[in-house]
Amino acid sequence: MPAIISPIDGQPVYNYDEHDLDATLALLGRAEAAQRSFAQQTTIAERAAILLRALDRYGARLDANAEQITRMMGKPLAYARGEFNGGFSARARYLCEIAEAALADHVISDGADGIKRFIRREPVGVVLLIAAWNYPLLVPINALAAAFLAGDAILLKHAPQTALVAEQLERAFREAGAPEGIVTALHADHPTIARLIDTRRLGYVSFTGSVRGGHEVYRAVAQSNFIGVGLELGGKDPAIVLPDAQVELAAVNLVDGAFFNSGQSCCAVERIYVHRDVYAPFVDAFVAELHRYVVGDPLDPTTTLGPVVNRAAADRIRAQVADARARGARQLSDDARFTFDDRSGCYLPPRAFDNVDHAMELMREESFGPVIGIMPFDDEDQAIALANDSHYGLTASLWTTDDDRALALAARLDAGTVFQNRCDYLDPALAWTGIKDSGHGVSLGALGFHQVTRPKSFHLRSRLS
Repeated sequence: MPAIISPIDGQPVYNYDEHDLDATLALLGRAEAAQRSFAQQTTIAERAAILLRALDRYGARLDANAEQITRMMGKPLAYARGEFNGGFSARARYLCEIAEAALADHVISDGADGIKRFIRREPVGVVLLIAAWNYPLLVPINALAAAFLAGDAILLKHAPQTALVAEQLERAFREAGAPEGIVTALHADHPTIARLIDTRRLGYVSFTGSVRGGHEVYRAVAQSNFIGVGLELGGKDPAIVLPDAQVELAAVNLVDGAFFNSGQSCCAVERIYVHRDVYAPFVDAFVAELHRYVVGDPLDPTTTLGPVVNRAAADRIRAQVADARARGARQLSDDARFTFDDRSGCYLPPRAFDNVDHAMELMREESFGPVIGIMPFDDEDQAIALANDSHYGLTASLWTTDDDRALALAARLDAGTVFQNRCDYLDPALAWTGIKDSGHGVSLGALGFHQVTRPKSFHLRSRLS
């Protein structure tokens, strides 16, 4: 029975039962049987009604669910509640609103000439959804809601650190009236998941996690399957602050974009490039805002920055900081501003550095923690070159009041999403996608439904003549 070690104090906090291969295959069989009748016997509107009831049922237990999330992965309690009340609920509700239109038949001809031609989106069957720990509600809802509305069954495997969130979600759907087997919590190790994929009985695999993990999933799927795969693998997202930016606004928003959730966001801002003309005032405003964070026990309501997920993550971030310092980076923030009881080795003060360059891991490799480097630039070409100098490509942000300039520069950035005067945000109406090592595939928006369905063409001739 695996234990979940809390980053709050380094102690075991929960246990869960892990499914062996036989149990996993039994759950797959149940999901397959449930999916066939679910897709045939329910309408999109009926599925949407169940999904909305599931939100209500989850919300009825929100305090207990949120505390469990905080104890498992260290997110401040208010942020754990906010994860449900904000993006999770909003994304699910938006997908319910657009599902009918997104899944409607694409009619080519209506039969006036004796031939009906149309394309229909059909469910793929069983979706394996492997969710990361950093946003245990926001990460799965993109594919979960779309797959459910499309008529698929979902095997929901959370990262071991937040394994119990899968059980929270399964319970909410069950209480909302979803048939048994349509949303199922799955606790299985890597070899068992590989064997599950190798059965060739899945219709789609959605994975959020590391680049290494994404390659492993992609190889496993390619080994003996021809099914869709969605991979969200993180980023090293840049921000470019142009000389006409609203400097105070940019600084406050970029602190939030860099340090919210202790910097443990796939689309967190991890590199900032500031035009030399506004560099000094930007840095002053940025550091002043950073110093407002309160580091401590995430169950304390005054805490705004909790621990990172585990000691290994904390040590990796410390190693990046040590490398940057050894190469000449200068720390802008003051560690003395932050006092906390580090009972687990997982607590870190938020740190900002300048005098950095791309020879440093801090500016090249994903940090996934409360640390960031800031560099000056002299012209737009230099800024674009620096921003694109990465093997990631999830999001990028431009800070300027010139809309035409923003659009022109956005076209030159290597990223799945480009923001102007905004960062670290997912719009449920837009395609969430990445390029390069940030991943493959799409979730959210109308295009997200295409990932969890397959097209079938109908060519119906009413008579021979």
